[in-house]
Amino acid sequence: MGLLIDGRWHDQWYDTKSHGGEFVRESAQLRDWVTRDGSPGPEGQPGLEAAENRFHLYVSLACPWAHRALILRRLKQLEPLIGVSHTSPLMLGNGWTYDTREGSSGDAVNGVDYHHQLYTLTDPHYTGRVTVPALWDKRGGRIVNNESADLVRIFNDAFDDLTGNRLDFYPADLRETIDAVNADVYDHINNGVYKSGFATEQGVYEKHVTALFEALDRMESRLGEQRYLAGEWLTEADIRLFTTLIRFDAVYHGHFKCNLRRIEDYPNLSNYLRELYQWPGIAETVNLDHIKRHYYYSHDTINPTRIVPRGPLLELDRPHDRERLPGRGVRRK
Repeated sequence: MGLLIDGRWHDQWYDTKSHGGEFVRESAQLRDWVTRDGSPGPEGQPGLEAAENRFHLYVSLACPWAHRALILRRLKQLEPLIGVSHTSPLMLGNGWTYDTREGSSGDAVNGVDYHHQLYTLTDPHYTGRVTVPALWDKRGGRIVNNESADLVRIFNDAFDDLTGNRLDFYPADLRETIDAVNADVYDHINNGVYKSGFATEQGVYEKHVTALFEALDRMESRLGEQRYLAGEWLTEADIRLFTTLIRFDAVYHGHFKCNLRRIEDYPNLSNYLRELYQWPGIAETVNLDHIKRHYYYSHDTINPTRIVPRGPLLELDRPHDRERLPGRGVRRK
C-alpha cells in the first residue's frame, strides 16, 4: 500500500508508530458529485450531470469499499451506462495494477498500468493514499469521486431518469436509522477489522478487536428482531455491512486475527449473510479468489510467507432462515 507525495509514487506502509500502534485511515479527498441535472451535491459539492457512457468505475474485486459501489451498480442496473475496470488482486510495490497477467481486466479507458497514474492524471501534484473505488469522468479526464459511501448514494439516485430503476436504498424516512447504523458499523466493523489487523501494539489490537466483536454482537441482536438493519427494507446499511461479512471468515478471522468468533458462529448474522449473498445480482459481484489472494499475498508485513489458505468452505448457497422475519425487499421511490 503506497501513496503519492507531490505526484510521485512512494511504496510506503501505514505509519502506525507515530500513532501509538494505531492504524489511521486517510479521508477521501476527491468528493465531487454526480446528479441528474448537474446541480450541486447534497452538501453543495460541485455537480456533474449524469449521462450514459460518461463515467467509468475503477475498482478492486478484493476491496470491501469498492465492493459497495459494484453492488449498487448491479442492483441499480447501471452496467450499460457505467463501465468498470478492475485491478489485479496483487497490491505490491507499485500498488494496485492493471496487469492482465495477474487477473486484472486491464484499463480500456486510459490505458494506465498502475492505479496511481489515474490520480496524477487528475492532479499532477496529488498527495495522499491511492485508493479504490474511483469514479472517472471521461469528458473531464479526471477522478470525480473516490469515496465509496458517496458513490453508493450517487448510484442510488443520479441515473434513475436514464435507467427507470426506482429502487431506493436510502429512503428519506429511514435515513436517521440508516445513518446511525452506518456510523456504528463503519467505525467498529468495516474499519474495525483494519484497526485490529493493522495494529502494531498488543493493547491497541485488543482494544479494537474487543470493540469489533461487541459491535458484531449488537448486529446479531438487532437481526434477531428484524429482517434487515433498518427494519423490513433492504437498504445501503445492509450493503455496507455485507462487504465486511463476506470477507470475515475467509480473511479477517485469520489474517487480521479477528478470531474471537466466526460469522458462521452467529446464527442471525450467518443466515443474513447467506440471504444477501443469494439476493439476485449480489453473488456475481463476489470474487473470493481475488479477496483471498489480495490479503494473504499483498500484506507481507502480516503474512511474510505469502501462503494463501485453501479454506474455509463457506457454502454461501445453503438455505437461510430469514423468511421467519417480515421483509419487504427494497423500497421504490
